[in-house]
Amino acid sequence: MRNFSNTYIFIFSAVMVIIVAVLLSFVAMQLKPLQDMNKEIERMGDILGSVGKAEDASEVKDKKAYINEEFDKYITSTYVIDFDGNIVERDAFEVTLNIKVQTDKPVEERVFPIFVFTGSEGETKYIVPLRGKGLWGPIWGYVAFNPDMNSIYGAVYDHAKETPGLGSEINADFFEHAFRGRKIFNEAGEFVSVEVVKGGTSDDNLYGVDAISGGTITSKALEDMLMDNFQGYVKHFKEKAETN
Repeated sequence: MRNFSNTYIFIFSAVMVIIVAVLLSFVAMQLKPLQDMNKEIERMGDILGSVGKAEDASEVKDKKAYINEEFDKYITSTYVIDFDGNIVERDAFEVTLNIKVQTDKPVEERVFPIFVFTGSEGETKYIVPLRGKGLWGPIWGYVAFNPDMNSIYGAVYDHAKETPGLGSEINADFFEHAFRGRKIFNEAGEFVSVEVVKGGTSDDNLYGVDAISGGTITSKALEDMLMDNFQGYVKHFKEKAETN
């Protein structure tokens, strides 16, 4: 009788585990389209945020419709380039959604998305996505460039799990706004990216911003992210600047 009871318990437990696993898989499959849509909306909102658009997203009733409308209105074209600056046949948004696939490769083997913003007065900005490694997890962002393909118009950054009140401040307005007007090429036309300076830097330093107090490691990780991602755009930006 005891053996029968043990066998019964084992079979019952195994069946329950299978049932729960099937149910969880079913729920995950049902939720995946919604999760993918939310991810897309978040990315679109961040792209727009780099140029100061979609700022009312948290206040509207239908966030999805609002961001879609803003994105269709202001992002007038997209394209993807390779390391040599050549345009390749890839979908910029799809590459952006899976940007980790690119940043895991050597920079020479990656492709690089560009989103073109056109404002109500006809002004144009060029937005690029970024991804890197923070202190505790991934960090990412979007930087918008002026038509000179050198000076930064705006930037938004975010993180997965940086230290609250310290490294997490990379998504604070005071830090993101510090990048406005900074340049990635020096006066000699050499690529220098933007340095994040521990202890602070002068206001007239066009190639550096203040690091976050107490968040030096994350600040430097963001600096590395900028250098690593921007270098893939160097050849294209130099060519584009001449035509612009």
